[in-house]
Amino acid sequence: MLQINDDVEIEDRKELYSYQKGDIDAIFERLDNAAPNYHLLYQLPTGGGKTVIFSEIVRRYLAKHDKKVVVLTHRIELCKQTSKMLSDFNVKNKIINSNVKELPDQNDFSCFVAMVETLKNRINDEKLHLDNIGLVIIDEAHYNSFRKLLSSFKNSFILGVTATPLSSNIKLPMNENYNELIVGDTIASLIDKGFLARAITYSYDVGLTSLKVGINGDYTVKSSDDLYSNMAMQEKLLHAYTEKSLGKKTLIFNNGINTSLYVYETFREAGYAIRHLDNTSSAEERREILDWFKVTPDAILTSVGILTTGFDEPTVETIILNRATKSLTLYFQMIGRGSRKLPNKDTFTIIDLGNNAARFGLWSEPVDWQHIFRAPEFYLENLRDDAEIEMHFKYVMPPEVRAKFAKTASVDFDVDEEHKLAVSKNLRSKVVIEKSLDQHAGMCVDNSDSLLEAKQLSKLLEPDIEWRMKCYANCLSHCSKNYKEWLIEDYKLKLTLLIGKKIRESLD
Repeated sequence: MLQINDDVEIEDRKELYSYQKGDIDAIFERLDNAAPNYHLLYQLPTGGGKTVIFSEIVRRYLAKHDKKVVVLTHRIELCKQTSKMLSDFNVKNKIINSNVKELPDQNDFSCFVAMVETLKNRINDEKLHLDNIGLVIIDEAHYNSFRKLLSSFKNSFILGVTATPLSSNIKLPMNENYNELIVGDTIASLIDKGFLARAITYSYDVGLTSLKVGINGDYTVKSSDDLYSNMAMQEKLLHAYTEKSLGKKTLIFNNGINTSLYVYETFREAGYAIRHLDNTSSAEERREILDWFKVTPDAILTSVGILTTGFDEPTVETIILNRATKSLTLYFQMIGRGSRKLPNKDTFTIIDLGNNAARFGLWSEPVDWQHIFRAPEFYLENLRDDAEIEMHFKYVMPPEVRAKFAKTASVDFDVDEEHKLAVSKNLRSKVVIEKSLDQHAGMCVDNSDSLLEAKQLSKLLEPDIEWRMKCYANCLSHCSKNYKEWLIEDYKLKLTLLIGKKIRESLD
């Protein structure tokens, strides 16, 4: 049984699935009737079998045309996997890697698989010339590195394949290089047909206003490291793991190496089996770690970047997004690492610690790829920003904290509704704070036997206080950061005084 990155398992030349056959027929309709230099883009979700599909396209194309095919990839692992898949489809092919300087035997092959950078260098050195190329297939076509080779195949039919037809660079939209997009089966459909596992998503609200966006349009590594390596976020991550993924094989994605190392130390000190992997790891170290991850049932692997493509471990049960991203492609790539279905695996878990599901929607929700292809700037400009997402956060008291206030029937308080009520009655907005203070103070007094114990309980309310004051500030207009911070500190001081007052009144 052969497992190929981004593809369902195939056994030798297994019969193609009906949705794959339909997409291949649609692609060949263009190949047979469009101009010889037509540029076609094809979208299919990770796990749908893109490599299987374009391998069958190569086989059928070569049987019908007296021309050759080039398949371009952006990573050496994908080169090897693609070459193996083509061989399984009885396509004699040759890999053009860094060891290949010239091609004296090119007439012995009908198909070439090449790393884009390697092929570009060979062509620029004028040491290699590929003759009679009728079809060029570009894997992971959303990467822009392939643009530099398009001029070398001006008379060839270009077929780009990707799970996410959105350019990695907004300044270089895909509709500038492709005439048309064909959209394949959806994630939801592939789940219903039994080809992908169903995702169960748990989102934990995270304040991201401290993050900065870099020139590539995504959050910077430094600002992400600053946020995700702090103690509060490490505790939130560990809590999320123990609550939703304890004992499951877990893959954690981070934005920075420092964060991943902090994660490694946090989990190791907690007694969990965890390893760390990043792009500075040697090939030998990477192989050893991935072998360990494969055979260890409750393994946790914390990583940075390198496992988003070219990596396939179907036994992964949980994906933790311990980062925020503005890249729709990266969002799907990370989650796709857990979507493989096995006989004993129908579902997998997603733990989102970057508000990513709120930004892009759930992984299996429908996406209008045609609209994104036609108007990528409009799509990106209308993504929900962090401030808007955080406005819809709702504080939920952790069970262990709620247990400390067991004698209080309800600990909820809707600041927005209370503010609307105050406005409707022409009352001062500060009555909202007064009501909130009265409730918090009552909770502390009702659930304690002394002033000291009541004050200690009030410390457990600080996350709730910060949340309520943030909501209150949003109800007002043009609140400065300093004023928001003052609101929180003033609230805490008033809460302490009010607790003392209520205790004294209860003793009278």
